[in-house]
Amino acid sequence: MPNNASTKNRGIFLLPNLLTTAGLFSGFFAIVASMNNQFESAAIAVFVAMVFDGLDGRVARMTNTQSDFGAEYDSMADIVSFGMAPALVMYNWALSDLGKFGWLAAFIFVAGGALRLARFNTNLATSDKRYFQGLAIPSAAAIVSGLVWVGSKYEIEPSSISYLAAIITICAGLLMVSNFRYHSFKDVDWRGRVSFVVILAMVLAFVVVATEPSLVLFSIFFIYALSGPILTVRSVKRLELKHVVGDTDEDCEDEKETDNSSKDAQKEEKKSASE
Repeated sequence: MPNNASTKNRGIFLLPNLLTTAGLFSGFFAIVASMNNQFESAAIAVFVAMVFDGLDGRVARMTNTQSDFGAEYDSMADIVSFGMAPALVMYNWALSDLGKFGWLAAFIFVAGGALRLARFNTNLATSDKRYFQGLAIPSAAAIVSGLVWVGSKYEIEPSSISYLAAIITICAGLLMVSNFRYHSFKDVDWRGRVSFVVILAMVLAFVVVATEPSLVLFSIFFIYALSGPILTVRSVKRLELKHVVGDTDEDCEDEKETDNSSKDAQKEEKKSASE
């Protein structure tokens, strides 16, 4: 008869995974809404998914309910909400008229998002917490969905900017797999005390966003996407290919250390077997 500890370990924490499911639902709703030509609602749904994605991890840490299942589930939900959903929303809005070039642009975004998540998960233990390597997939999704939101809000004819939309979609996908450094804002002390001026600035920020949410949010994430190349260029003496794409020296060193550790473990196993 199984003991209580093993039975407890089989369970799944409810609250963080419920938030992840809500984000997944928002991404799926965005796809369905775009198929029904409800593009403004579809774009807003992607931003709603971003809110749930930001909450699930923080709630899990605050309530000490982190789990391997939650981390894997979150990644699966992210590829739907921030990979498939924005790509299909953009394709249904502006890229479908471009034929093969249109769906290839959407696929580049989806593939870039999947590669970005895979690299993030494998480098999670060794990466610098202050910076992201490449544009984070929610930010890339905000750019693509934000463009659709702006176009729908101001009744811009999609055919007039279809090639521009394709270029932005492709660039967002490529930025995710680049080596450009982006501030993660994880070093901000959200529990610390701040002055009254900071609170006032936050209130004004909410007011500015509320005036024209589609345009303001798209502009914020577009500027954030540009900050990566600018930050990388300013932080290096000479820009090289490894600063833009490919494996960095740190990645190679980590791989070498991993290989050496595995080789040492194999030697120890052989030694123990021979003894």
